Amino acid sequence: MSAKPPALRPSNYEAHQKVYPRDVAGRFARLRRIAVFVLLGLYYVLPWLDFGGRQAVLFNLSERKFYIFSLVLWPQDFIFLTWLLVIAALTLFFVTALAGRLWCGYACPQTVWTEVYLWQERLAEGNRAARIRLDQAPWTPSKFARKGAKQFMWIVTGLWTGFTFVGFFTPVRELWTEVATLSVGPWEAFWCLFYGFATYGNAGLLREQVCKYICPYARIQGAMFDRHTLIITYDGARGEPRGARRRPAAPDATPAGDCVDCTWCVQVCPTGIDIRAGLQNECIACAACIDACDIVMDRVGAPRGLIRYTTEHALEHQSAVILRPRIIVYACALVLLVVGFAAALALRKPVGLDVLRDRTSLYRLLDDGGVENVYVLKIANKTERAHSYAVAAAGAGSLTLDPQQHYLVPAGEVVPVVLRVRRPAADARRSGTIQFRIAADDDQRLAATAPARFIGAPP
Repeated sequence: MSAKPPALRPSNYEAHQKVYPRDVAGRFARLRRIAVFVLLGLYYVLPWLDFGGRQAVLFNLSERKFYIFSLVLWPQDFIFLTWLLVIAALTLFFVTALAGRLWCGYACPQTVWTEVYLWQERLAEGNRAARIRLDQAPWTPSKFARKGAKQFMWIVTGLWTGFTFVGFFTPVRELWTEVATLSVGPWEAFWCLFYGFATYGNAGLLREQVCKYICPYARIQGAMFDRHTLIITYDGARGEPRGARRRPAAPDATPAGDCVDCTWCVQVCPTGIDIRAGLQNECIACAACIDACDIVMDRVGAPRGLIRYTTEHALEHQSAVILRPRIIVYACALVLLVVGFAAALALRKPVGLDVLRDRTSLYRLLDDGGVENVYVLKIANKTERAHSYAVAAAGAGSLTLDPQQHYLVPAGEVVPVVLRVRRPAADARRSGTIQFRIAADDDQRLAATAPARFIGAPP
């Protein structure tokens, strides 16, 4: 007799439940839509703007030039990009410690493109109730048409997003011509499709799962929060016990809270959480629940603010402190970085000079009794056209250069130059610091200096 197969163990993982966010109007919804309009407007329009006869914003990797309007950055200026990324990260820390996840709710690319995809979904399939009924209904020509229209809008938006992204790295008008004539290169085609698919997958299919399971920011934000941080929260002391209101209430009935348990705050949440359960890492601080709750409070004649932006201390009727140590530290560090970045960018020289000594010998004695040191000069031309640079050396005693000539440095290139610096026999034993100087023949403002050590002959 065969043994009875063991019973299947239940899965430890709950199946994903699709979230159907309800559309809501209100002050915070308007702010989100303004943010979407401004941010996507900048993203889609910037590659098409011209400045000085070229694309205004272009990160040309093949020519190793970063154009940002009048600013041109070369590979030698990579420190500025690193500096800017540090400023962006510290700004995020500062805003999070002060006002919670404002970045997630209003400016995160995942939130911005999800808003667009949700708008297209509502346009094709209807409001929340209609979308739920449509998903539960059997396949019909009407359902196929609605789903097909949504997928068409999603795919077009994703592909245009990918095309625009590549347009920041390849001149967008050239890229458009290549796409229109089906002559686009393999790498451009790959990245257009890759970022198009990423936009479609993240904003259309995964949506809140990116925020809940993939994005690391939701996990690290707790380290930047404290009881003075501005968060979206439900006022339980005012709202409980929740339930439908009956008027007039019985004289001996327990006083009801302001929450009527309408679940609108849950229905409008893009991540599907219940804000009444307290602060959760899935909350992206979009404030949709505030708008929904305010509408309900207006209808039942209760004051607004049952769900609101506040702090944990304020909920406990304690005073919130804005200028606390972590805010001061973040603010001071951010100000120093921004001021330093602006100063470094303003003082950035369009030409650079580095001097290295020849490592094979410290000095070389000449037949006429003089002494010679060999150096390698690296001349960096950070302008947009080639320049011829004259090299000179100055220091105590007499100095001559061999070869004595001018050096042509192409735009954005670094040219190494080998120079022999000589002292005559009368100064052969003189050691000390000398100064190299380069200057463009056609513009003396394009100049740079660098010190070096000259080693004379021993006594």
